[in-house]
Amino acid sequence: MPPRFSPAEIQRDYDRHPAGFVALGEGGSAIHRAVWGPGVRRVADAFHYVEDQVAERIQRLPLEIETPHIVDLGCGIGASVCYLAGRFPAVRGTGITLSPVQARLAEDAVKQAGLSERVVCLEGDYCALPAGVQPADLAYAIESFVHGPDPARFFEECRRLIRPGGLLVICDDFKRPTSDRAAVSAIERFTRGWHVNTLIDRDELQAIARTAGFAHEATTDLSRYLELNRPRDRAIGLLMALVGWVPVHWSRFDHLLGGDALQQCLEQGWIGYDFAVFRRAGEAGPKGPALPRTYGT
Repeated sequence: MPPRFSPAEIQRDYDRHPAGFVALGEGGSAIHRAVWGPGVRRVADAFHYVEDQVAERIQRLPLEIETPHIVDLGCGIGASVCYLAGRFPAVRGTGITLSPVQARLAEDAVKQAGLSERVVCLEGDYCALPAGVQPADLAYAIESFVHGPDPARFFEECRRLIRPGGLLVICDDFKRPTSDRAAVSAIERFTRGWHVNTLIDRDELQAIARTAGFAHEATTDLSRYLELNRPRDRAIGLLMALVGWVPVHWSRFDHLLGGDALQQCLEQGWIGYDFAVFRRAGEAGPKGPALPRTYGT
């Protein structure tokens, strides 16, 4: 069965929205969500919370990996890979995005951060990685997995990409069990508005990963740390209710409509926001002590 949205449609959507995402968001160049996890007190830290959880996994890589290579699968405008490379001066990073617009913005961000010798962001499909991408010690997908056309292909490509013993991190939205009829309509609005191809549950995710040779290590539900029903969210909800009565073209409001539906799904527990960690089958050698917490220049 073909995906609901083709890679070309996802690319056009990415090309159309990056500047607006940054302008409307609170996280500067970070496009993903703020997570007010344990110990978080500042907005900036909330927007880096997921990346900091990835950073903890980088620190646990074996010490004999002197220059770890990390790959951002759906890197957007490069904020996450630049942040992580900035924290760890020994890390090399590669970002992959379908959007040529985002790829150009990401390369600009890499240059501005002074990371051009260690970080590159490429236009490409994470389900068919560009030639020349080096094997990864750790790969991650933050809020990009749901857009992929086929989760099985995603994991198969990750198996080719990640070294034996390496880690794969996925942080995204996943379905929760529900018999509520209202969930069907809300989830449809979310998937249509945000061009979602892959909305599965935890069991499906783990089964697909296992088939591709990835062992599930941990899943953390971050849903309760998301800030929902903010004043801006309520204002968007009112606007979207009005849009339903006005004859306007859907694409002008697709992300707002999808985001409003996602808010409802998260509040009702129909969808959850999970941080899942998998390990690629095979031995990478004994683990050494953690890498030092180095925060770059």
